[in-house]
Amino acid sequence: MTTVLVVDDQFLIRSGLVALLAAAPGFEVVGEAADGAEAVRLAVETRPDVVLMDVQMPGDLDGIGATEQILARTPPGTGPKVLMLTTFDLDTYVYGALRAGAAGYILKDTPPDRLLAAINTVHGGEMLFSPTALHRLIDACAPPPAAAAGHPGLDTLTPRERQVLGLVGEGLDNADIAARLFLSAATVKTHVHRCMSKLGLSSRAQAAVLAHRTGLLPGPSDGGPAPA
Repeated sequence: MTTVLVVDDQFLIRSGLVALLAAAPGFEVVGEAADGAEAVRLAVETRPDVVLMDVQMPGDLDGIGATEQILARTPPGTGPKVLMLTTFDLDTYVYGALRAGAAGYILKDTPPDRLLAAINTVHGGEMLFSPTALHRLIDACAPPPAAAAGHPGLDTLTPRERQVLGLVGEGLDNADIAARLFLSAATVKTHVHRCMSKLGLSSRAQAAVLAHRTGLLPGPSDGGPAPA
């Protein structure tokens, strides 16, 4: 059971998220907060696995500030995973969320099944960003492929693993990659973990940056069956 604290200043959105989680197997809502200060208090009291955090909220403490305070009040590695859920796909918010220690940043137009999968992803210890947010981060830190040196571990990847890594670089999650390549989500997850192990990577974000740096992004027709 994944315990979740839902934080959003808009009642209808907050109640909709609570209803979604209550109806989904494997999730338990342990609290609701309408502002940053209440989010900090409830996070300390309820110790959720994941905090679903809005960015812009009334009062002196927004979602990014609340994230900083929540994580500062728990020993390293023991605090909740904070998943930012926002309408605002802006660089300042994305970078602020990262600096505050958030484990993910997705938009409120994310389909319900993708939102539930995102909560499980960050609860499992991985970082997750919406494709547009991920592209902004990569553009800010990754040189063009022509200027980037190859990674020595790339030669150890199978053709399928290179294909999967390129799609990770596009910002696709495991379910999207599975649909693109006609594979099961479990098989894609195995390929992603093998890529990260062979390349010495610790997060999906690092894998996406590497895919950009080494020119592994898929072409327009990349998809479907490929050699294993």
